Amino acid sequence: MDDIFVGQLMSDDLYTATKDTLVEDAADTMLSNGIGSLVVVDDDGHLEGILTTTDFVDIVARSKPKAETTVERYMTADVETARVGDSIQDIADAMVEHGFHHMPVVDEDGTVVGLISTTDLTAYISTVQTPSPA
Repeated sequence: MDDIFVGQLMSDDLYTATKDTLVEDAADTMLSNGIGSLVVVDDDGHLEGILTTTDFVDIVARSKPKAETTVERYMTADVETARVGDSIQDIADAMVEHGFHHMPVVDEDGTVVGLISTTDLTAYISTVQTPSPA
């Protein structure tokens, strides 16, 4: 993996916002484009920050007044799952194909026994030593 560089894997199809973009507009951009982050730039395109879906958890938690909306309104009900014995490659492929960042792991009865995330996969890959082809 030493011969694979960031430039080969990165996405250059960026969605950006400025510091004065309304969070509602940022959320609309992220939802309509199926993306998990917006890069915040100045008028010259220089990096000023990043806004992620995780930031929206904080935004909702701190909002006043609180909305009396239940999780059911926004949750995904038809959830793709993994099994403990599934191949990491298959799960990674499915996560990329569907744009998932988290996948519940269930047993034979459908009981949740864990969760695998892109962070888990990244941590695993960072420890794997693959010899470069000769």
